[in-house]
Amino acid sequence: MAVSSLGLGTYLGSPNEADDRLTVGAVRTALASGINLVDSAINYRCMHSERNIGRALAELIKEGKITREEVVVCTKGGFIPFDGHPPADPARYFQEQYVQPGICRTEDMAAGCHCMAPAYLRNQVERSLENFGLDCIDLYYVHNPETQLEEVPRGEVYQRLEAAFKELERLVSEGKIRSYGTATWNGYRVAPDSPEYLSLHEVLKAAERAGGSDHHFKAVQLPYNLAMAEAMGLDNQVLGSQTVPLLQAAHANAVAVFASASILQSRLSKNLPPVVREVFTGFETDAQRALQFVRSSPGITTALVGMKRQEHVEENLKVAALPPVSGEKLRELFEGRSSKG
Repeated sequence: MAVSSLGLGTYLGSPNEADDRLTVGAVRTALASGINLVDSAINYRCMHSERNIGRALAELIKEGKITREEVVVCTKGGFIPFDGHPPADPARYFQEQYVQPGICRTEDMAAGCHCMAPAYLRNQVERSLENFGLDCIDLYYVHNPETQLEEVPRGEVYQRLEAAFKELERLVSEGKIRSYGTATWNGYRVAPDSPEYLSLHEVLKAAERAGGSDHHFKAVQLPYNLAMAEAMGLDNQVLGSQTVPLLQAAHANAVAVFASASILQSRLSKNLPPVVREVFTGFETDAQRALQFVRSSPGITTALVGMKRQEHVEENLKVAALPPVSGEKLRELFEGRSSKG
């Protein structure tokens, strides 16, 4: 299935009715206007984001404006989510919701907030399906597995990922998810000697041990934007006898790359250098130029951008009306000059 070069992210906002209305409206506008990929996580806005997506999907399908098969729904599990609102006693909530029912053990936790034990991920998939009102999630990410590296030895983290992938393979076979991957913040964009570093090569080996050569590990997500371009410029991933950037390693392994933080939570939506305006012509705003950079980068499948207001959706949709810029234009940007010299 082809996916749009822009995708709707649902991270930002508060777990309240006002942001619920805005998010539902943004999802409706985006899906009715050509964007066909929505991205969330069970912990976003205390599950409100997933539920808002589910409501918007149900409304649009009922109205005959889209079909379920036309939309790619992505979400994540790993961080302990609250249900509806933050509890008065988070530690007690965790014990009552997850430890006492046997969904996970205290020792499965890392950094006081993260778990990727198999039974826990199965529980999270089931809860996400309920939140969405769906039978199947198209792409399910283990959310920020590098969080485990704060407390767990690197070798054990890869073993935990392998166990997680085995459970996700079972969920694929049951028809509850179609594919899986890892969504990261620092893991894939830091140097190999960083404590938070993740090796795509080792992650894929874990997936192969879990699911064989036909495993369903199909995608990674990481921040990528004008200010955080390590996925294209930092040689930190093993590919054969070489060390190459993440985008090159992912492409060689047929792994799709989804860019989060495409405009860095709006910090790249204004005051960009003049060279950016010279390279990305035909746009009205810096936010559009920042998105154009991401969607134009070779190896990026979809640029994800958080949108709550209809005017932001409409503004960002204008980016898709123009073709991506060439690799030569991108080189001009990094050389700090335009084709005009």
